[in-house]
Amino acid sequence: MPKTNKKINNYLKSQSDLSLLRFITCGSVDDGKSTLIGRMLYESQMIFDDQIASLKKDSNLHGTQGEQIDFALLVDGLSAEREQGITIDVAYRFFSSSKRKFIVADTPGHEQYTRNMTTGASTADLAIILIDARLGVATQTKRHSFIVSLLGIKHVVIAINKMDLVEYKEDRFKKILEEYKKFSKKLNFESIKVIPMSALKGDNIYNKSSKMKWYKSSTLFSYLENIEVKKIKGNGFVMPIQWVNRPNLNFRGFSGTICSGILKPGNEIVVLPSNKKAKVKEIILYKNKLKKAFKGNSITITLDKEIDISRGDIICDSKKPLECADQFNVNMIWMSENPCLTGRTYIGKINTQKVSIKILEIKKIYDVNTLESNSGKELPLNSVSECTVSFNKAVPFKNYLEDKQLGSMILIDPITNETVGCSMINFALRRSQNIHLQNLTINKKLREKLNGHKGMVIWLTGISGSGKSTIANALEQDLYHKGNKTYVLDGDNIRHGLNKDLGFTDKDRVENIRRVTEVAKLMLDAGIIVIASFISPFRIERQMARSLFQKDEFKEIFISTPLKVAEKRDPKGLYKKARAGKIPNFTGISSPYEEPLQPDLVIKTDKISVNKAVKEILNLIKL
Repeated sequence: MPKTNKKINNYLKSQSDLSLLRFITCGSVDDGKSTLIGRMLYESQMIFDDQIASLKKDSNLHGTQGEQIDFALLVDGLSAEREQGITIDVAYRFFSSSKRKFIVADTPGHEQYTRNMTTGASTADLAIILIDARLGVATQTKRHSFIVSLLGIKHVVIAINKMDLVEYKEDRFKKILEEYKKFSKKLNFESIKVIPMSALKGDNIYNKSSKMKWYKSSTLFSYLENIEVKKIKGNGFVMPIQWVNRPNLNFRGFSGTICSGILKPGNEIVVLPSNKKAKVKEIILYKNKLKKAFKGNSITITLDKEIDISRGDIICDSKKPLECADQFNVNMIWMSENPCLTGRTYIGKINTQKVSIKILEIKKIYDVNTLESNSGKELPLNSVSECTVSFNKAVPFKNYLEDKQLGSMILIDPITNETVGCSMINFALRRSQNIHLQNLTINKKLREKLNGHKGMVIWLTGISGSGKSTIANALEQDLYHKGNKTYVLDGDNIRHGLNKDLGFTDKDRVENIRRVTEVAKLMLDAGIIVIASFISPFRIERQMARSLFQKDEFKEIFISTPLKVAEKRDPKGLYKKARAGKIPNFTGISSPYEEPLQPDLVIKTDKISVNKAVKEILNLIKL
């Protein structure tokens, strides 16, 4: 028994001393990614006898290789994948050799699962891009190569697979090699290794192929064992705060995982973005107090004095603080079927904090085939682009290529909570550091005191003909006669001036509401009661508008009217023209209206009078 334990301990120690290589397999559908990983697991003896028996049984039931073992089934775990013979999810597998440990992500090849491929690539050191020798370089091969380059992966292996199906011909290999090298000249790779192989037959995976003696270089596994991948090193201690640890009144610690650097008790740190400084009192790991903590350690620290720190703040070495900014140039990969529109606002998650992100400009939309680009106003599903964005507050950051964690973020739809995009920070915009809010002596509080009431935004939304303008007009009259300072922002009136350059496409509607919201915010700062009367058909824009105000400053009121009733009223003859095809993108007819899910008030104008509607609004706002 002691000898066995000694052998196990020696094995574990030898494994702990090995370096780790994370890599991803990607490429077009059915290029053999899962088969390749299955073959590597099989030949590295990382599967047990009962798993092999199960694999043989599954190969008979679900396999695509006749009586032979279908190695892809080792990786394609989802039943939907087995039935269709494709990979949908990202599958992670671990294996090792005497020289190195490996974690491999098998990612889907279908274009609609580009988001899954991006997820797998985000933590990889190297990418294996498979190409079917029969088909050559496909569009998805180029898309994945471009994304891999954007995500900062510097080393790629071009695995020209299924050479057995082209009779192991060298000229076919050379033709694909030249085509890929020509395409990849614009990509930021440090090394490109091209290997002809057959994952199914095992050619050039672990052992040199007897069928391709013209290929003189290393096998895939030998290359993976020996390639040196430089890890990005941080310039000083950085730790985003994940949790303020207060189990009792006598303890207050700050927990997180170290991104870079080394921390010792007594080190001076700075908290960003507040710029408050303190010294580290203790470093705690569960019940132990540490003398040092390193990158990757999840720790709790205490400080020598009380300062305000919250989740999302970042603690840094005081001598090497991170930059802070609120506007950035980013690369973005769009992952939603709903297009990304300029002017639209999303929730951004960067490090451990959430911010509000607005798309200011789509500067470049790349053609993955040519890597040429054009500007645009919206991003479709799976598009790769360069954009400028603004946050609602300054955040600490690093360039993505310097630090993947501190330079990356995801975008979330505020209505559905769906992850709709991911982006990588290139640099902060200079204007974000040169433009600062001017503190004025006369502020909103003083203006409200002079007016005799608080400012407020009353947002009326509903389809054309629902009665918004009529109610807004009657409401303002009532408030005016009571001595309140008011102003109505009406949809039609605004389009005669401020927004006369906008049409009625989705992207124009987004910009229309963005501008109106900013005007309403300025008027609120003047202490005015703003009545905004706009169709505002999209929930996400109304959510954006609400997010710019305090909870008690913004009221969303749904003016609810059945389409038949609104169409019967048709005071401006718009529905008649829309039905005749003379007005494109008309809300309720050829463009959708998304009803509010949780408005502050619903007024059904087919049920109550204008006077009663005004009274209900006054009861809501308590004026």
